[in-house]
Amino acid sequence: MAGGGATDKTIDAAWLTGGALPRLLAVLDTDGEEARAVGGAVRNALIGAPVHEVDVATTATPEEVTRRVTAAGFKAVPTGIAHGTVTVVIDGAPYEVTTLRKDVETFGRHATVEFGRDWNGDAHRRDFTINALSVARDGRVFDYTGGLADLDARRVRFIGEAKARIEEDYLRILRFFRFHAAYGAGEPDAAGVAACIAARAGLAQLSRERVRMELMKLLVARRAVPVLQVMAEIGLLLDVLGGVPNVVHAARMAEIEQTLGLAADPVRRLGGLAVVVAEDAERLWRRLRLTNREYERLAAMAEGWRRIAPRLSEQAQRVLLYRLGPELFADQALLGFARAQAQANDAAWQALATLPRRWSAPAFPLKAADFIARGVAQGPALGAALRAAETAWLAADFPADAAALARIADQAAAKTSDRGADR
Repeated sequence: MAGGGATDKTIDAAWLTGGALPRLLAVLDTDGEEARAVGGAVRNALIGAPVHEVDVATTATPEEVTRRVTAAGFKAVPTGIAHGTVTVVIDGAPYEVTTLRKDVETFGRHATVEFGRDWNGDAHRRDFTINALSVARDGRVFDYTGGLADLDARRVRFIGEAKARIEEDYLRILRFFRFHAAYGAGEPDAAGVAACIAARAGLAQLSRERVRMELMKLLVARRAVPVLQVMAEIGLLLDVLGGVPNVVHAARMAEIEQTLGLAADPVRRLGGLAVVVAEDAERLWRRLRLTNREYERLAAMAEGWRRIAPRLSEQAQRVLLYRLGPELFADQALLGFARAQAQANDAAWQALATLPRRWSAPAFPLKAADFIARGVAQGPALGAALRAAETAWLAADFPADAAALARIADQAAAKTSDRGADR
């Protein structure tokens, strides 16, 4: 390795050589200042993984960054001036530009920082070696922490003393396992695991939203299942979930998703991992501050996974799909599949789970006007007629022809009128 962190490694990527980023670097990497792309974009480019966003570090102060980019016609948004971050928007694309800094005092997520010009010092304040790499606009990669060797070995390792890095931000406990699930191979770094176990009480200081965010990302990572197993064995999952995890069912969910060609879904995997009864969904909602839709999905899974199975007739399956909608139907079918004593290639379970792909439930074709025309008064009677007609339509297996629909409407209207007369 050459001096100053420079290496023989280079990156030739479209995001570095074309588009808006070279224009931004050209403005910042000149006249006595230096700027580089840093972090995840560099890591992913080196291993051939997709790069979704690019962060920039610079020796220029936030005020100088703002002055330069504004003069160049770009938009500067002061998103984190106190910590040295300016978001620069170029042609609608945002780039976080952060001045090199060092922590003067740290307390959890928050830190007092001092701006500087030391690339080595800035790299050593980051979390993991693979996240501390940087690349100049000519493609040269800089490595101050051994990140390249760790990346080659698929090893996620804290920079410096793991205990110190974790105490700077206890979310790094979850990030350690999440990054190992995404980028690591084999067993996680033993020193890192030991430090995470020792500092586990610090998880209680984190906001529920931040814990949820990390957990959801971990659940869909490339090697989520073996990492969840490690976390369960050392007790961390119990701390996060507030209940006993079932990694076997989470693994089954992942296997079934892969077999069926489905995208990894964090809510379904969380259901497999931690939801058996309604109280589990309620606990996770409060403990992780899930979104309302995530909670609704988990609650529906808890309610319905036992009742859905290949033993249902095709017509009953279609009715359930109509009632639930494609997402909730698939959630319940996949959780039932994951908990069943069946192989991932079981044809009957696969047919059930993939019904939303093969059949789309039609909209109920009868309207209020159809019953008003038959003499049903507006109000409760009209609602009762619509419900009775829908039930009959479902029992008849979703007929679409006009004659069948007319018979259903006539019978429902007559039933409603008969009930009214009885009263």
